[in-house]
Amino acid sequence: MTTQTVIPHQPWRHIHHPGAPILSIKDLSVQYEAGHALEDISFEVISGERMAVVGPNGAGKSTLFKAIAGLLRPDRGSVSVFGVEPRSHICIAYLPQRNQVDWNFPVTVADVVMMGRTRKIGFLRWPAKSDKEIVNRSLQIVGMTSLSQRQISQLSGGQQQRMFIARALAQEADLLLMDEPVTGLDTPSQEELFKVLDSLKKSGVTVLLALHDLKLAATSFDRVLLLNHRLIGLGSPANALSEENLKQAYGDRIQVLAHEQDIAVLDDSCCGEEDHTHA
Repeated sequence: MTTQTVIPHQPWRHIHHPGAPILSIKDLSVQYEAGHALEDISFEVISGERMAVVGPNGAGKSTLFKAIAGLLRPDRGSVSVFGVEPRSHICIAYLPQRNQVDWNFPVTVADVVMMGRTRKIGFLRWPAKSDKEIVNRSLQIVGMTSLSQRQISQLSGGQQQRMFIARALAQEADLLLMDEPVTGLDTPSQEELFKVLDSLKKSGVTVLLALHDLKLAATSFDRVLLLNHRLIGLGSPANALSEENLKQAYGDRIQVLAHEQDIAVLDDSCCGEEDHTHA
């Protein structure tokens, strides 16, 4: 994968307010029957940055992504993308956790990637030659051209994630939300995934990625947002993942061992999929 293969970035500027941040969240609160999933969350994201969203299980990471994607309405506060509420946008691509996808659905990789073109083509229209070319180039970027006709149940975890990134590329998304994409991936698959994310960064795509791996968050992202129903830390990895912030977020489930400039984190909480309860 080289920078020459990256699809030119073409945001839908007719629904973007000039000068507005790509993502602005103000006083966001979401409440379920069991209590607050998110409470008074406020932050902004600049175009092209890569932000890790971390926190313990049930901290509200998935809920935050669904609110940003316009899949649920907050009880209080606001979410805006380029100054407009997210439901007005087709430039937001949301990649859910893999356990929320029906992998036995009878579609091929190319079919899924073409779904990224649906709202631009129209639901009752056939893809044009240009749409097929965009799909082919998207598959090329993520290294999936040879697997385009493979049924999605036959893909590895890493291939599944790259397929969804190809769909986001075909959608020409400005903002990519990835919920726990590295969970269950081996090291080579994670490395391949981040190569693809590096190519997106070069083309100006903004990425928010929820994950559990604090070391990965500290080494591979521009900024880190530490969350446990409320915003605990936001900024550079060193600042957001300070010893004090980690203890606030994880409480008794975490031990922090500081040694000069390094912090070793021992987390004895469960490490399964995000949000076992409502969030």
